[in-house]
Amino acid sequence: MHDLKFLREHPDQFDNALKRRGLPVASEELLSLDAERRSAQTAMQELQARRNEVSKQIGAIKGKGGDASAPMQEVASIKDRIATLEMQEAEYAAKLDERLSSLPNMPGADVPDGKDERDNKELRRAGEPKPATATTKEHYEIGEALGQMDFETAAKLSGARFTMLKGQLARLERALGDFMLDLHTTEFGYTEVSPPLMVRDEIMYGTAQLPKFRDDQFFALAGGQIGALADDPNKTSIGWWLVPTAEVPLTNIVNNMIVEREKLPLRVTARTACFRAEAGAAGKDTRGMLRQHQFYKVELVSITGPDQSEAEHERMTQCAETVLKKLDLPFRTIVLCAGDMGFGVRKTYDIEVWLPGQKAYREISSCSNCWDFQARRMNARCRAAGEKATQFVHTLNGSGVAIGRCLIAVMENYQQPDGSVIIPTVLRPYMGGMERIETVKG
Repeated sequence: MHDLKFLREHPDQFDNALKRRGLPVASEELLSLDAERRSAQTAMQELQARRNEVSKQIGAIKGKGGDASAPMQEVASIKDRIATLEMQEAEYAAKLDERLSSLPNMPGADVPDGKDERDNKELRRAGEPKPATATTKEHYEIGEALGQMDFETAAKLSGARFTMLKGQLARLERALGDFMLDLHTTEFGYTEVSPPLMVRDEIMYGTAQLPKFRDDQFFALAGGQIGALADDPNKTSIGWWLVPTAEVPLTNIVNNMIVEREKLPLRVTARTACFRAEAGAAGKDTRGMLRQHQFYKVELVSITGPDQSEAEHERMTQCAETVLKKLDLPFRTIVLCAGDMGFGVRKTYDIEVWLPGQKAYREISSCSNCWDFQARRMNARCRAAGEKATQFVHTLNGSGVAIGRCLIAVMENYQQPDGSVIIPTVLRPYMGGMERIETVKG
């Protein structure tokens, strides 16, 4: 959500931010709605003052035994006019709120201009990408040959964009999540959380999944039905949204709260299943488990004071990068241009891991600073000791990292000519000392 005070004082800056996003200007429309709403509020206040004044006159007239019918009629008329204005003010406020909630966050001043991913800027690389050879395979070829990645059974159970892992690969997926949680909690000071995986409307609104990205979500009805929209386009049934990322419940921990400024930053992490309808992903990454309706991810969320978020953003990105460094996976870090950023973010770093099977870098983590955009939607504030005034907190989120994509990266980067997969050294304690994943025999 946007700051109306900023919009009133800096309409040109607001419009320029939208232009950088590739969107049309909107300040004139928004300020017109705001003026209509404020005009109705002012008129109500004036009428209420007049009603109070006339009510006193009525009391004085009646106290003297006089006829108060005329001022009483005026009070009744004022009451009707106030009711009409209340409806108008509510209508303008609803339109303004709906319009504001449909507009993305403003890009940071240091975010590069650009239209799409081709304009993103690479910042740094780590590790040496392994060149493909005649025996280099993609993860799904490796997994199926090992007999431990089953797409056919998953499709029978759930349809397209689902995967069933078995045996050592299933254990490796679990090991990756355990390793990431241990790293973030013991070395980087995050508090582990096990949050609900179903949340209410206002929680999805708080982190900007609703209303704009409704079609990308799964909705579970209380009666047990489940689907992208659960056959309930108006969402009149009681139910919950399945979380598309742990960012949603973790960030909303401070929903409608005033946090003590001295306790910030708050850092929390969680490993959860994530559910996404992938409504706009038709034809993209249909082979393998790169883009799924259900996947697992370790999420990092920070709640900071307004003056802390930029430094926290750099720190969070380094935490995610450390996962890949310890796994000895080649990666690069890029800063997204204004036209390629997510809806609710002010600045984003993407970390892309090298996949030799695809001969390409692919996103494995996205670390974003949302500033106060989500906080305004959640009414999440902080207050320093001894002060009355509050400030909106800043919120940040990042993948630390996507477990399924990390599994893919390990399989492709550690694949051997005989079809086996070497287990990275840091994961072996989580795998019972196992050093290699090999074909299931029998």
